[in-house]
Amino acid sequence: MEEDFETQSSSQQLEAINEALSSGMYVHVRKMLHHMPAADVAFLLESSPSKTRAVLWQLIDPDFHGDVLEELSEDVRNGIIRQMMPEKLAGALEDMDTDDLAELLRGLPDTIFQEVLKSMDEQDRQRAEQALSFGEDTAGFIMNTDTITLRPEVTIDVILRYLRLKGDLPKDTDAFYVVNRHDKLIGIVPLTRLLTATSDMTIEELMNEEPETIPADMPEGEVAKLFERYNWVSAPVVDEDNHLLGRITIDDVVDIIREEAEHSMMSMVGLDDEEDTFAPVLKSTQRRSIWLGVNLVTALMAAMVSDLFEATLSQLAVLAILNTIVPSMGGVAGNQTLTLVIRGMALGHVGTSNARWLINKELAIGALNGVIWAVLIAGVIALWKQDLVLGGIIAFAMMCNMFAAGLAGATLPLIMKKMNIDPALAGSVILTTITDVVGIFAFLGTATLLLM
Repeated sequence: MEEDFETQSSSQQLEAINEALSSGMYVHVRKMLHHMPAADVAFLLESSPSKTRAVLWQLIDPDFHGDVLEELSEDVRNGIIRQMMPEKLAGALEDMDTDDLAELLRGLPDTIFQEVLKSMDEQDRQRAEQALSFGEDTAGFIMNTDTITLRPEVTIDVILRYLRLKGDLPKDTDAFYVVNRHDKLIGIVPLTRLLTATSDMTIEELMNEEPETIPADMPEGEVAKLFERYNWVSAPVVDEDNHLLGRITIDDVVDIIREEAEHSMMSMVGLDDEEDTFAPVLKSTQRRSIWLGVNLVTALMAAMVSDLFEATLSQLAVLAILNTIVPSMGGVAGNQTLTLVIRGMALGHVGTSNARWLINKELAIGALNGVIWAVLIAGVIALWKQDLVLGGIIAFAMMCNMFAAGLAGATLPLIMKKMNIDPALAGSVILTTITDVVGIFAFLGTATLLLM
């Protein structure tokens, strides 16, 4: 039965465990959890309501806690950690990778953080303090210190005998780092070259003397771009004096790319990228209410513009019917441009050197789209309402708003980046406000001038 469970999909495993829990088969659930990889156990925890999550955590082998904590999202992990005693948490962190250890500790409340540090042994405490000395979201913060270093004068035969005695290599090892007596990086030896070389050759004869390195203060987003561009599996991290500090591996970069993608998607609706799907009702309501409040303010701004033309709307009811068309079209067009520019900025394609060209391009697209859809909507309204003037009014408003949408969508991310504001977080709200205000004002303002 346990073998059948291991071959099931994640959703089937979740269903089987929930059924076992509801039947009170806790011993059976403990056995099932014991045979699951840490990533699958983390998936089950993240897919369970808070009460079920607490029960599952108690059934997981304590020796397995550290592996599971590494795989959990920040929000879920912090919720579990707050229920653990500091000494038990310190024990779970003993074998954790340095980067995961630093990320976990930085998310703890200060009182718990200090208690956990006191409960750690000296070696783990030093690892944690070194990682936390670097800025968050930098190469130094996400690096691992599990590197194998070589000296240039050593022969291949000696290295191979050493590796046989050592037994295991750090995961994702594709190269060894050559350092001098002052621990400065002077070269890299690919693993494949080491294995195929003759035993009497020295490391100095094999090593690449111009290794690609990553400064410890480089932002993690830039690190991910380098890995993507050069197809690295791992890369050394150095300080400003070229001392080897550690290395970054591809599994860390995959996490960065995934987190940035989730951040962009969730930020557009005002949610944190580590949002717990099964968080308590009050906690989730509080987080979402902030963004809903922001949207309410922007909606009131658009309503205030409509209020300026209350007399026009009261006399020409048809304008109230058509008033949503122009802002809606502008919002869609603007968000297309906004998303494209934010993506280009994230990939490093958009910068000061080509920003003006991009803005001019989006203005041209906005103008062309404005003409196309203005002609189309004018024809539809003229036939529908038998009114050429009304068709012309909405066509003019459409052209104005599509042009404004292109301009706002292209410039907002660039302006917000200069102001150190995340474009993905607030860009869509500001853009929608602009297109609503411009669209309503252009449509109702023109109608007031020509029809009243």
